[in-house]
Amino acid sequence: MADSQEEVAQPKPKRFISLRWKWAATVGVGIFLTFIVFSLVIYGVMRQTLAERERTTVVDTVNAVESRLTPVADNLTPSSVRPRLDASLGNTITQENAPAESGKDSIFADSMIEKISREDITVTVFNRSGEVVFNSRGNHQPLHRTTPMTIKNERRGKFDGMVGRVAVISDHTGRRIGYIQVANAMTDFHATMNRITRTIYIVALVAFVISFAVGFWLASRFLKPIKRITTTIDLVNSEPQSDVRIEQINANDEMSHLINEFNAMLDRIQRFMDQQSDFVGDVSHELRTPVAVLEGHLKLLSRWGKDDPEVLDESLAASLQETARMKSLIQEMLDLTRADQVDLMYADSVVEVQQLAHQVVSDMSMIHPDFNITLEDEFDGPSWVQMYRNHLEQVLIILVDNAVKYSKDRKEIHVSIGNSDAEVNIAVQDFGEGISPENMHRVFGRFYRVDKARSREKGGNGLGLAIAKQLIDGYHGEISVDSSLGYGSVFRINLPRITAERAEELAASHGDGDAEALIADDIKNSNL
Repeated sequence: MADSQEEVAQPKPKRFISLRWKWAATVGVGIFLTFIVFSLVIYGVMRQTLAERERTTVVDTVNAVESRLTPVADNLTPSSVRPRLDASLGNTITQENAPAESGKDSIFADSMIEKISREDITVTVFNRSGEVVFNSRGNHQPLHRTTPMTIKNERRGKFDGMVGRVAVISDHTGRRIGYIQVANAMTDFHATMNRITRTIYIVALVAFVISFAVGFWLASRFLKPIKRITTTIDLVNSEPQSDVRIEQINANDEMSHLINEFNAMLDRIQRFMDQQSDFVGDVSHELRTPVAVLEGHLKLLSRWGKDDPEVLDESLAASLQETARMKSLIQEMLDLTRADQVDLMYADSVVEVQQLAHQVVSDMSMIHPDFNITLEDEFDGPSWVQMYRNHLEQVLIILVDNAVKYSKDRKEIHVSIGNSDAEVNIAVQDFGEGISPENMHRVFGRFYRVDKARSREKGGNGLGLAIAKQLIDGYHGEISVDSSLGYGSVFRINLPRITAERAEELAASHGDGDAEALIADDIKNSNL
C-alpha cells in the first residue's frame, strides 16, 4: 500500500518540447520584433513628416488670409471681408452678399492662398465681438481669442484635425479688428495614415509567418549536427561495442569542434572498453595455468603431502613461485592498461634524457654484473622530451632487461643516445638469439615470447615490449626493432625533442619545483 502511494506521489515527467521549436520561436520572435520596431520608426517618421506638411499649410493659409485683412481700418464686416476673400471658395453665413472683385484681386491670385480651395480647409473670420463674418465651408470650430498665432490639434465630434488662430491687427490703427481661424480636417493625412497602417498590418502578418518559417529553417539547420549526436548516442547505447561516429560537418565553428571532441571521447571510451576486454581475456588466459598448478599442489597436499616433508616442500615452493608469477603478471597488466592514459594524466611532464640514460645504465650494470653494459652518449648537452620520467625509465629498463634475458654467449649490451633533427634517438642493442622475420610483427604484441620456456624461466610474461610500445605511442614517439636471427636485435626509440625553455615552462605549469630548478641549472650550465 505504501509503495502504491509513493508511486502516485511521484511527479509526472515534464512534457518534452523540442529545441527546434524553442529556437524557431526565439528566432522568429526576434526577427518579428525587429521588423515591428523598424516599422514603428518608419510610421512615426512618416506621420511626423505629413503632420508637419499639414501644419505648414495651416500656417501659410492663416498668414495669407491675415495679409488680406490687415489693410481694413475698422472692425471686420462681411462687406469688408468678402471682397477680399473670393466667395467662390464656399458658402458664407453672412446676411448680405458683396460683389466679387476682379480676378486680379481674387484670393486665388496669390499662389500661397490657393490652399484655401482644398475641401478639408475651412477659413472662418470673426469680428471683434466674435461674430462670424465669413466662413468658407459652412461649419466652423468654436472661437478661442488669441493674439499671437496658435496651431493646435483638436478633436470635436467628427472633426479631427489641426486649427490655426490669430488676431487681425489693422495696419492703419494698430487695433484688433477681428480674428482668423483656419481649420484643417486633414482628410488626406488621415487617409494616407490609414493606408499606411493597413499596409503595415498586412506586411506584419506576412513578416510574422516568414520570420517563423526562417526561424524554423535556421533552427533545423543548426540542430542537424545535434540530431546526429543524439542518433549516435542512441546507437552507442544500444550497441556499446559499435564503432559508429558522428559524421563531420564542413564548418569551422563551435559545433564542428563539439563533434570532434565527442568523437574523440567515443574513441577513448572504445579504447578503454577494448582495454578492459583485452585485460580480462588476457588475465584469464594467463592465470589459468598458475591457478591450475596451485590447485594441483593443494590437492596433492590435501591427500597425502602433509605427511611427506619432501612433497610438502616441493608443493609450497611451486605454489609460491606461481603466486609470485601471478603477482608480476597482474602488475604488468595494470601497467599496460595505464599506459593508454598517459596523454591525459602526464601531458605536461618533462624529463632530461641524458641524465636518465646514464642512471639506468649504471643501475642495470649493478644488477647484472656479469654483463658488459656500455653507453654511447652523443649529446652535446641536456636534451629534453615531453614524457613522464618514470615512464621513460620503465621503457629503458624493459629494453635492457629484455636484452639480458635473450643474450646467449656474448653478454654485451650497447645503449646509445643522440639527437637527429627535432628528435631524441635511443637505441638498445643485444647480441642474443635474434628474431625471425616472420615473427617481427609480433614482437610488440601482448604475451609474445621468442622462447617461451626461456622467458618463463627468467620470469617473463611477454608484456614488457607491449608496455614499452604503449608508453612510447602515448607520448607521440616511435619504437621499432631491427633483428637478425642468431645475431641479436636493436630496439630504437624516437621521441619529439623540446627546448629547455619549453621544458621549463611545462615544468612550471605542472608544478614540479625540483624539475624546474634542475632545468634552470641545465640552462645555466649550457650557457656557460
